[in-house]
Parts: sequence; structure tokens; C-alpha cells
Amino acid sequence: MGFFADSLARVQPSATIAVSTKARELKAAGRDIISLSAGEPDFDTPDHIKEAAKRALDAGKTKYTDVDGIPELKQAIIAKFKRDNGLDYTPTQISVGTGGKQVLYNALLATLNPGDEVLIPSPCWVSYADIVLLGGGTPVFVPTKPEDGYRLKPEALAKAINKKTKWLLFNSPSNPTGAAYSYDDLKVLTDVLLRPENDHVWVLTDDMYEHLLYDGLEFATPAQVEPELYDRTLTMNGLSKAYCMTGWRMGYAGGPEPLIKAMRKLQSQSTSNPCSITQWAAVEALNGPHDFIADNNRLFVERRDFVVAALNKAPGLSCLMPQGAFYAYPSCDGAIGKTSKGGVKITNDEDFATALLEEEGVAVVHGAAFAGSPAFRLSYATSLDALKDACARITRFCEALT
Repeated sequence: MGFFADSLARVQPSATIAVSTKARELKAAGRDIISLSAGEPDFDTPDHIKEAAKRALDAGKTKYTDVDGIPELKQAIIAKFKRDNGLDYTPTQISVGTGGKQVLYNALLATLNPGDEVLIPSPCWVSYADIVLLGGGTPVFVPTKPEDGYRLKPEALAKAINKKTKWLLFNSPSNPTGAAYSYDDLKVLTDVLLRPENDHVWVLTDDMYEHLLYDGLEFATPAQVEPELYDRTLTMNGLSKAYCMTGWRMGYAGGPEPLIKAMRKLQSQSTSNPCSITQWAAVEALNGPHDFIADNNRLFVERRDFVVAALNKAPGLSCLMPQGAFYAYPSCDGAIGKTSKGGVKITNDEDFATALLEEEGVAVVHGAAFAGSPAFRLSYATSLDALKDACARITRFCEALT
């Protein structure tokens, strides 16, 4: 028997973190690298949020707190869910964790047993499947199609559900595709979940990119669209993306009290409370002004429009227009089977991404990491100048393929 747990052998390190680390290493070695791999806004945390953290420090709010959030933060989250989503929760229905990833981890580890299946529309965020595996469950990818805008269709959902299905893990707007679901798109999915034969399936919805939605699209979340799913839905969100607080590590969720209690129990024996200072900054983030989000979104749209147009001009690439988040997810199907200028045979999207980094100094994440090949994800959450340079390099790389 090996020293390490068998469950650890089932998972892989985060591909996005691995690519970002490799890009930093090359840059430190003197290479000219443009990293478009990390899902992180280039905007600084707004001043009013930082000032709230400073006030908390000055007031000595540096002690342990309740395991899953201070009362003031839970009230701010309750107000947010009511204001933005029309969802009513009590403090005992709110969980606060160290980032959205911990909230997902707590929920899945607290509920999964061997043999339980979790449906994951794909392409999907790299960590979903591995967290399911760590929890002892089985991830089941439900592929979406480019011609459907990478949105899950009700027929595919219905076909994927069986007696072993425990959760549907849902994300809109999507990382990595930027696909977003309207109220009507969600309603046909929730109708499937309401069928009597599917009443054992719970919904874990990742709304982390809720406020990063473009072109006049209005956000909706499953428990809002279908109130009958309220008692079997965990609605997760956080401050990393829209609030430019990636390093602060703050995620939260609302859901049925028994589930929240189980998540609290798990967290009490792992990390205990999230950082006290981050919690007070989060109170200000949720209760304070939000006009900076619209300002940032205008820049994201400008960058998105440029990147998509540029990628669609590159030989062998085709890219849909994302409706939310800050990622583009171009297909590189036209590059498969060709050879790069540096002599690399492009047999899959990982070869494409590796050669692009080595030969042109552009870091992207290959589509296989998101269970969606052949493609790659790039983040446009960086300056327009950097994006222009990166797209020029990507085009040059593609033009040199033979």
C-alpha cells in the first residue's frame, strides 16, 4: 500500500495554475511572455473595499470568527440574494468559505458517497471533476455543442440522469466558454429536474460570473427560475471576479439548512473561519457602491470584441462570441495534424498550447483540461495592448503551421 491516499491518485493538479506557473517561470528566466491563462481581472480591488479592510485592521478585528461567517457578512449576503436574485434565506442557510472553491468542496465532500454521480456540462471549469473525485463521487460530463452556443440542452440533461445522479453542477456564465443562460434557457432545464423520476437530483449552481454579463442579457439562477427547486439547490457565488478580489479568497452560498449545517461541520475540521479582514471587506463589497462593475464591463466588452475578431482571422481557428465572464474559447480544429515552425507535430490542443507558449511566448490553457477539445481558453482580463500583441503572435503561429 502506498503512502498517499488512493483518492489523491484520482485527481490532477489544476491545469490553469500549472500553465500560469510555467508562464511565470519562463518570464523569470528572461523570456518575453504574455500570460492569458489565469482567470483574474487586471483591475485593482476598489478603494472603498480596501478602506473597509484597513478599518477592520485598525479596529482589531483580527480574531477567530464564527466558522462559516460573521453575522454582518451573512446579513449582507442575505440582502444580496434578495436584491439580485429574489431568493430568501436566513442566516442558518448561508455558508461563507475561503473562496468559491472551498464552498464547492465542502458541499460535495459532505454529500457524496461512492457510486454517486455528478453531472457536469462540458466544457467546464478544470476543478469540478477533481473535487467530485476527491469526494468519492463520479463526474459525468454532459457535452455541449458550439452550434448550441455551448449551452446544455434539456434532451441531453434528461438522457444523462439516472438513479445514481446526485447533483447537477451548473455554471453560468461559463468558465471556460463564456456561454450564458437566459431565463428561458434555464426554464427548460429546470422542467426536466421537476419530473417525478428526477426528484433525487440536486442542483449546485456556480454563479461566480453573475455580474459579468454582456449585450443586455439578464442574469437568472435555477432556484429563482423554478422556486420548486429551492429546497434542493445550493446557490454559490463569490467576490473574486466582478469585485476584483481574487487574492482575498471569499466565496459564499445559500441553500437548505441541513446541507449548510453539514458544510459547516466539515469546515470546522478543515480551515475553520475565512480570514476575518476579508470578511469585513466583503461586507463593504456587497453593501457598498457597485458602479465600478459596469465601468469594468465596458472595458471587458471592448477587449472581447477585439479578441474574437482577431482569433477568427487566424488560420485554423474559429471562435464564438462569449456572452459573459472574460474568456474566449476558440476551436483549434483547423490546426490539428499540422506542424509548427519549431517542428512540433500538433496532434491535439495540448500540443497547440505548448508550442504556442514555447515558440511565441503566449500562455493559454488547452481545451482538454476543460473536457472540451480541440480548443483552448484565453482570458481577456488584461490590457488591450497586451491582447493586441498576443493575438498578433497567435496569428503568426497559426500562419506558420504547415
